[in-house]
Amino acid sequence: MSETTVFKRRHMTAAVVGNALECYDFLTYAFFAAAIGHAFFPAKTPFISLMISLSTFGAGFLTRPLGALLLGLMADKAGRKPAMMLSFTLMGVTMLMMALTPTYAQIGWVAPVIVVATRLLQGLSVGGEIGVATTYLVEAAPPGRRGFTGAWQYATQGVATLVAGMLGLGLTHALGTAAVTDWGWRIAFLAGAILLPIGILIRRDLPETLHEAEPHNDLHVGPTRTQWRVIILGMMIVVSSTVQFYILNFMTTYAGSVLHMKANISFAAPVVNGLSTIVFSLGAGALSDRFGRKPLMLWPRVLLMLATWPAFAFAAAHRDAPSLLLATLVLSALGQAAAAAGLVSVTESLSKPVRGTSLAMLYACAVAVMGGITQPMVTWLIHQTGDVLWPAWWLIAASAVGVVAALLMRETAPAVT
Repeated sequence: MSETTVFKRRHMTAAVVGNALECYDFLTYAFFAAAIGHAFFPAKTPFISLMISLSTFGAGFLTRPLGALLLGLMADKAGRKPAMMLSFTLMGVTMLMMALTPTYAQIGWVAPVIVVATRLLQGLSVGGEIGVATTYLVEAAPPGRRGFTGAWQYATQGVATLVAGMLGLGLTHALGTAAVTDWGWRIAFLAGAILLPIGILIRRDLPETLHEAEPHNDLHVGPTRTQWRVIILGMMIVVSSTVQFYILNFMTTYAGSVLHMKANISFAAPVVNGLSTIVFSLGAGALSDRFGRKPLMLWPRVLLMLATWPAFAFAAAHRDAPSLLLATLVLSALGQAAAAAGLVSVTESLSKPVRGTSLAMLYACAVAVMGGITQPMVTWLIHQTGDVLWPAWWLIAASAVGVVAALLMRETAPAVT
């Protein structure tokens, strides 16, 4: 293995570790939302407690646009590296705060105030992380490999999903449901916080890409007047991917609280989702380098629209492990293939001087709008109507938005234009 190859792999790892930690934190909160609600938001009924917990989870999305603006501007002015160092440090600190905050029973109303403040700070820190880190990956990637390299952003979400799901399964098996609800969920946050010093060390060695010249006609960036068109279409693509992401990672709560499956079954869903995300994100990224971004972000999304209702109906009808895992696998495979190609396409379409800010802002705004409301909204709709297929209708609508945007996006892969 050559020195150059080792160098490139180390820096790819450094670039994606923040996205992995961000994803792990939000998934851990989502998986243990009921337990967190019990600890910090006691209420008259479990449903009210869960809704408050999920709403607090959504509060972190409110500060994402502010974080995207601040970190994006920092990335475009001071460099990609310092912005990524700051965002990662804040993420690790907030995870540690989440793990160590006393319960409502111990310190009263101060506990939920700390938790809400932690989620707001977490949203601020992650607001620019994926935009800045994706910008770095695409700029640092070898020509002809930007699709595959950029796809690692979504692949690391799969790694985080897999780790969070396996840890949830392990904690439930080792401690039992009662202990996990009482205190065991804190172990998951502490496990994520361990990455803080490791991530800081490996990100210290990142070379800066802000001032590097890009090869002529390599990135197909249009004139400034076309950037707003790209930003709007990019937001539509990210909205579609965000809803898909949070619906799929709602499957644990959905299987347990709505379909009343056992905890060991419900925690198997993110394991399947994580494995599928890794495989199909990287596969789609590599294929987009050869055949173009547009086919990969369009046709899997069309198939996802067609498969969503049957998948959820199948899982709701059978309410067992095979049906839940099969539905998760199909939806994750199609959704992640489209998402990976779409993110690279949007990044390539943005002008380099404003790429960090633009990508961070469009991503954060789209996630703030749809990521924050998706899980609480479908939970409320199921409770109000009794229709357990509301997650399917929500995902179908979001997928339609992604299809329209994919049709209107221009091809950006150099090999096929």
